[in-house]
Amino acid sequence: MKRKFLEDLGLDKDIVDQIMQENGNDINKAKSDYEDIKTQLETANNTIKERDAQLKTLKDSVGDNETLKAQITDLENKNKEYVEKYSNELKELKLNSAIKLAIHGKVFNEDIAANLFDKSKLVLDDDGKVIGIDEQLENIKKDNAFLFKTGEVKTPYNPAGGSNPTEITKEQFSKMGYKERVELYNTNKELYTELNKE
Repeated sequence: MKRKFLEDLGLDKDIVDQIMQENGNDINKAKSDYEDIKTQLETANNTIKERDAQLKTLKDSVGDNETLKAQITDLENKNKEYVEKYSNELKELKLNSAIKLAIHGKVFNEDIAANLFDKSKLVLDDDGKVIGIDEQLENIKKDNAFLFKTGEVKTPYNPAGGSNPTEITKEQFSKMGYKERVELYNTNKELYTELNKE
C-alpha cells in the first residue's frame, strides 16, 4: 500500500502514518515468514542432496564391496588351485627322484624302469620318505629281470680294463655279447654308434 493512495483519500497524516506502520509490520512479518520458509526449503533441499549423495556413495561402496568380495574370492580360489598344483608337482618331483634313486645303477635303462612304477600306490609321508617303493622295486625286478644288472658288471665300453674307457677296438666290440652291447649303448651311445659302423 502506498502513502499517496491514503493521502488522496483525505486521511489525516497521523492516521496515514499508523496505517503505513501497521502495513510495514505486516510486510516485514511476511518477509520474515518467507525468509524462514525459504531457509527451511533450502535446508531441506540441501539435506535431500546430502542424503542423495550419501545414498549414491553407499550404493557405490556396496557395488565396490561386492566387486572387491568377488575379486578376493577369485584370488582365494586361484591361490588354492596354485597351492594344490604346486603340491602335486612337488609330490611328483619327490616321487620321481625317489624312484630314480632306488633304481640308479641297478638297471640298464632308468627311464624304462621308472615308468614301471605305479606312483598312485606310493605314499609320501610327512618326513618326505616314499613308502612302498621297495616293494614295487622287488616286484618289477621279478617281472622284468632283463632290465636289471646282475652281479659285478664291468664297464661295458672298457671290457679290457684299460684306464681310458674310449680305448676299445673294433675287435673287442665284435666279441661283446648282446648284454654288453646294450650296456655300451646305454652308457656311451656315441661310442657304440662309432664302433657299430660297418
